[in-house]
Amino acid sequence: MIYPMFAMVLLTFTVMTLMGVSRINSVRTGKISIGYFRIMSGDSPEYLLKLSRHFSNLFEVPVLFYTAGLLSVALNIEHVLLPIFAWLFVLLRCIHAFIHITYNNVIHRMLAFIAGSLCVLIIWFIVIFKL
Repeated sequence: MIYPMFAMVLLTFTVMTLMGVSRINSVRTGKISIGYFRIMSGDSPEYLLKLSRHFSNLFEVPVLFYTAGLLSVALNIEHVLLPIFAWLFVLLRCIHAFIHITYNNVIHRMLAFIAGSLCVLIIWFIVIFKL
C-alpha cells in the first residue's frame, strides 16, 4: 500500500507544480493580476480555476485512501486485492486528473471519479473485514 500512496503524493505534487507554474505565467503574461491571489476573487482564466479545483479535489476522496492505506500498513493487514485496488485507484485518479485538466468532459470525469471512489470503498471493506 505504501507505493500506491506515494504515487498519489507524486500526483498531488505534480498538479500543485502545474498550478503554481500556471499562476506565475498568468501573472507574467498579464492574463491575471497578482492581486487576484490575495483573496482569490475576481475573474480568473478557466485553466487556472480547473487546476486550483483539481488540486483541492486531491484532498477529498484521496484522504480516505490514505487513511485506509495507513491502517492496513499499521495493522499489518494483507490481502491479495489491496494492492490491486490501490493501484487501480491511483490509475483512475491520474485519468481523472488528465480529463479535468485537459478537455474536461464532465461525463468522462464523473466515470473516473466514481470508479476511483468505488476502489476506495472496496479497500475500506477489505481493511475492516480483515481486522
